[in-house]
Amino acid sequence: MTSSVRSTRRGVVVGLAVMLLAASCASGSGSDGAGSSDLGDPGDCTVIDMAVSSEKADLLNALAKTFNASSEAKIGDGCVFVRPFSKASGGAAQALADGWRGEGEGPQPVIWSPASSSWGKILDQRLADSGQPAMASDKPVSFQLTPLVIAMPKPMAQALGYPDKPVGWADVAKLATSKDGWAAYGHPEWGAFKLGKTNPNYSTSGLSSLIGQAYATTGKTRGLTSEDLDDPKTQAFARQIESAVVHYGDITGTFLQNWFRTDREGTSLLYASAVAVEEKSVIDYNKGNPDGVLEPGEKLRTPRIPLVAIYPKEGTVYSDSPLYVLDAPWVNSTERAGAAAFIKAIQRPAAQKQILTFGFRPGNPDVAIGSPISSKYGVDPDQPSKLLQVPDPKVMLDLLTKWREQRKGARVLIVLDVSGSMKEPADPENPDGPTKLDLAKKAAVESLDEFKGDDEVGFRIFTTNLGPNQDQNFQDLLPIRPMSQNREPMKSSIRDQFPLNATPLYLSTQDAYQDMVKGYDPTRINAVVLLTDGVNDDDDNIADDRQLSTLLNTLRNGTEGETAKPVRVFTIAYGKEADQDTLQRIAQATNAAAYDASNPETITKVFTAVLSNF
Repeated sequence: MTSSVRSTRRGVVVGLAVMLLAASCASGSGSDGAGSSDLGDPGDCTVIDMAVSSEKADLLNALAKTFNASSEAKIGDGCVFVRPFSKASGGAAQALADGWRGEGEGPQPVIWSPASSSWGKILDQRLADSGQPAMASDKPVSFQLTPLVIAMPKPMAQALGYPDKPVGWADVAKLATSKDGWAAYGHPEWGAFKLGKTNPNYSTSGLSSLIGQAYATTGKTRGLTSEDLDDPKTQAFARQIESAVVHYGDITGTFLQNWFRTDREGTSLLYASAVAVEEKSVIDYNKGNPDGVLEPGEKLRTPRIPLVAIYPKEGTVYSDSPLYVLDAPWVNSTERAGAAAFIKAIQRPAAQKQILTFGFRPGNPDVAIGSPISSKYGVDPDQPSKLLQVPDPKVMLDLLTKWREQRKGARVLIVLDVSGSMKEPADPENPDGPTKLDLAKKAAVESLDEFKGDDEVGFRIFTTNLGPNQDQNFQDLLPIRPMSQNREPMKSSIRDQFPLNATPLYLSTQDAYQDMVKGYDPTRINAVVLLTDGVNDDDDNIADDRQLSTLLNTLRNGTEGETAKPVRVFTIAYGKEADQDTLQRIAQATNAAAYDASNPETITKVFTAVLSNF
């Protein structure tokens, strides 16, 4: 590493509050959950609950287990027990701003470690806007580092001249608006340039890429202002980049796993041309572990076409994994002392060296960078050479507001299962409580505000024996129109639904997909959101393999290729009886994502996560 880059890296560690980092494969999102079950029983120890972004949950569980068994966990006459649990960075920031009172958020944390200290800024700005005191320190300890990169399949990066020729956001904008696409670089077979980005309201990589894009138009590396964001050139540049987006999402894992799956099929170059991720994700992917989680017995398979980490020439931002001991009313002095002891322990070289094995750069600058941060895995230990300053909190919130206006528009058909099984209680142990359909309707209604006014959205129900002659398997209750016209009517229509008959899953999915293809709009993200609580059952044909095969072939054939009209089918498996395997196959056939709401109580969060793709 050059001395200038080394000094810059040390500056990042000293000035944590001004550096942003991208999230990991999960982009600061992923599954939320309780503390690790293998940590043991805390006994009489004071529990230090710790909300952490998912990419480092396994590592922190291992470090917590070591700490809990050590003499450092003895505080005064008692002991403390650190218990990490996974919590999306954006979701945790919002939960803290709301007082962490929502159902299913997990225990109130003593320590919060989002993927980036930018989330601490956003939290404190939200608190200040509502007249509340700050919770996050402006000088947190950094646990680990990883820069935002633009991940590209190696042949595509080479076609742009990388690494000999620097590549950045300006090149992305040029490709995004090129009528010739990859043909301009001698590869018409690759089609148009396709970009993957996550939703910045939930994902750190999405938030971090917005910062990089905004700086790219100003020529600055620090001091981004709201006036810069209002500049017509900045806004036009942002819209150019967003125009190439395949879809958004709450996690980068969707893109990486779709890339990995299509790589096996030989079509990865048609799925996406580039995805904004963190450096760690490129390492995991090239090792053959696209989700960043190595299950027991899992065998790694290196991809046919590896990814290359492009460090944008205009500069990039670091993710610092800050460790906040929260200034929250639920944190007492014993918990604060225990948290400080744990943070001190995991900064030591022995703990920091473990970070490298997970593909991160140590937060302690005295611990040398080594494998797997190397060209072997598509990354460069001497990069990034230019770092960007994270904007002030108000500018960060302005960025998010502007993105909502600038993001690519959506054309979506929401398809809701109203079959008879939806009348079952959501909680079998509470037969007098809300039904599955009650909770699904509530979630759908509450999530509709994720759409902006000019997004075009329609609403369809499906079950058997619909229509005047009872011979239809679906019914359109609202046509696809701008949400400025449809939002309130759709909320009302959703609330009016009640359980009916059987579940014609295959036919209804195929009908929805084909109808969306007919009205395909190349300027928008075209998608179906399908929620069902059951398996295919159309009275005449239960679980017909041939019918499913026909459906999957239809979906695959229309997804890629020069004449493709990609309509993504995002599926929600609702309740324990839902056919999760089939719904995942449906989503994969369209290079979308399948969501698991096997616990009906989580449906609001899941529905919101699904709509983050638009």
